Amino acid sequence: MRPLLRNTLAGLAFAALAGGAITAPAIAQTPPNVLIVGQIAEPKSLDPSVDTAVNDFRILMNMYDGLVRYKDGTLEPEAALAESWEISDDALTYTFHLRDGVKFHDGTPLNADAVKFTFDRMLDENHPFHDTGPFPLAFFFSSIDTVTAVDDATVEFKLKEPYAPFLSNLAYPTGLIVSPAAVKEHGADFGRNPSGTGPFKFENWDSNTAVVITRNDDYWDGAPPLEAVVYRPITDANTRVAEMLSGGIDLMVEVPPDNLAQFRDDASFDVYEQAGPHLWFLILNAKEGPFADKKVRQAVNYAIDKKTLVENVLQGTAEVAAGPTPPAFAWAYNEELQPYPYDPEKAKALLKEAGAEGAELTFYVTEGGSGMLDPIAMGTAIQADLAKVGLDVKIETYEWNTFLGEVNPGLEGKADMAEMAWMTNDPDTLPFLALRTDAFPDKGGFNSGYYSNPDVDALLEKARSSTDQAERAKLYKEMQTIVQDDAPWAFIANWKQNAVSTDAVEGFSLQPSFFLILRDVSKG
Repeated sequence: MRPLLRNTLAGLAFAALAGGAITAPAIAQTPPNVLIVGQIAEPKSLDPSVDTAVNDFRILMNMYDGLVRYKDGTLEPEAALAESWEISDDALTYTFHLRDGVKFHDGTPLNADAVKFTFDRMLDENHPFHDTGPFPLAFFFSSIDTVTAVDDATVEFKLKEPYAPFLSNLAYPTGLIVSPAAVKEHGADFGRNPSGTGPFKFENWDSNTAVVITRNDDYWDGAPPLEAVVYRPITDANTRVAEMLSGGIDLMVEVPPDNLAQFRDDASFDVYEQAGPHLWFLILNAKEGPFADKKVRQAVNYAIDKKTLVENVLQGTAEVAAGPTPPAFAWAYNEELQPYPYDPEKAKALLKEAGAEGAELTFYVTEGGSGMLDPIAMGTAIQADLAKVGLDVKIETYEWNTFLGEVNPGLEGKADMAEMAWMTNDPDTLPFLALRTDAFPDKGGFNSGYYSNPDVDALLEKARSSTDQAERAKLYKEMQTIVQDDAPWAFIANWKQNAVSTDAVEGFSLQPSFFLILRDVSKG
């Protein structure tokens, strides 16, 4: 990295540490091709095998590659580190042929052994570096039986059964390939010392200040125009907006609804919007307390005025959700389902039937986070709606990573409900990881509300093993009908993602994956 850039980035870090924020004058000294991104939270890790949050993925997707990646503007897999692949007639064997000459940022070669290492580390409890986890999204690859390095340039995956989302999951951040040498050197600290093959290389991470990545001049798909990207964690949405307006950042994601019009009306900014597979919902603790009764869970769905919430709090940037599957998955979405109507009298009647009138509820709310929209305002509005039907809701608010640390291990003994949002790559992902009995937290999943229905389990198992999309669609639609009635969640909103940049940023577009792909972005 040339001295000017190194000194500039060091100055940025110093300014943030000294003053709590990077001021506009400091940014004015930044080289034109350094992009400053306002992130919604501090990343948890830069190890793709460990991470679960889109906030972190927005960094990782620029530092690492997978065997395949999503084609620009789609969720369709295309070649990446694998130039080509074949699938056996029985759909149980995938053979990938790797690009020649690709190296990790630490100088070691990308080969079949590195691919095998990446997946064995996550999936094999006896692997010597399995203890560098945990790997909460290893569920994505539970269908893998064996990974074999046939030769340096050929890797073979054998599956236990046909698994339709396999290629899509390989394109997801959990499928990004890590440097075995770096993992062996740093162990559990690999997430602070990452090494991939992507268009940008890790440079520095000052906690709660900035993550800096710099251009990989030897990138196999051509060196990116930007010399560096600086990701700044700015958890408060109003502060992110102020930084954007003052010139402190060049690009911000998840713009508060109240501010979109302000940016649209200013010619010095560009606003981006795109629909994608997103669901904002409330996890309800179905294991204990009032929500162990389905009638109470249904009552909450009737009690929340989702239309007003979407129109007023979210300023029309989302639509009311009808169930567990986002409508962006058009082929798998059950269009016959209608959202729970706002019916507080129906809610009161159900609460009376269940003997839950006046129940006291603990509600976990986050300050911000991936896809969480305006979580404090939304939580407050939901609290008020539930008070109208006689429910006494106590809100506990947490910073995003602390919030995940409370919610992901399960709500038992702690809370009755919690906000959550998922942005997914396949209609299998969210229900499989968060609604199955075998996805309870103690089994490594994200079913933090302990919902269990054997019929839903069976439908999901059958859908993921079918390679016939029409059959998969039928099974998913049946699942949605059951889950909507069981109401393990309060289904709130499907969001249209957004971002804003200065007019100096060129070549940027939003992706349906919700990731930030910056390899073709430049800055004047």
